Amino acid sequence: MNFVSIRVITDDVARLVAFYEQVTGVTAAWSTPDFAELTTPACTLAIASTRTVALFGTDSARPAANHSVITEFRVADVDAEYDRLAALDCEFVQKPTTMPWGNRSLLFRDPDGNLINFFTPVAPEALRRQER
Repeated sequence: MNFVSIRVITDDVARLVAFYEQVTGVTAAWSTPDFAELTTPACTLAIASTRTVALFGTDSARPAANHSVITEFRVADVDAEYDRLAALDCEFVQKPTTMPWGNRSLLFRDPDGNLINFFTPVAPEALRRQER
């Protein structure tokens, strides 16, 4: 098995795609006006319109209702990313902080309120966990 993507459902695909393109530096590939993907070497972030939800079953997903998932991106320097994102007027939940498990972490929200974690492994054990 290979975990390949996560999909975010939104009422405004263009707005969310533009946000993720800005914060990640990855250009989205659009399949339709209702579906785009930002592909990184490790995983793909798919962004889809609420109009696509009916394909999976009525009320199978709701936009801007996530309170349990954090989308995480490993970055080279989380402190530099914090400085860059501050200029973009991101809603920060937690400024760069070294976590007990050895990652330096920055938590912020996308325009729909979904949590995003940019992190950099800083402790030797965290670096080892990230090796693939």
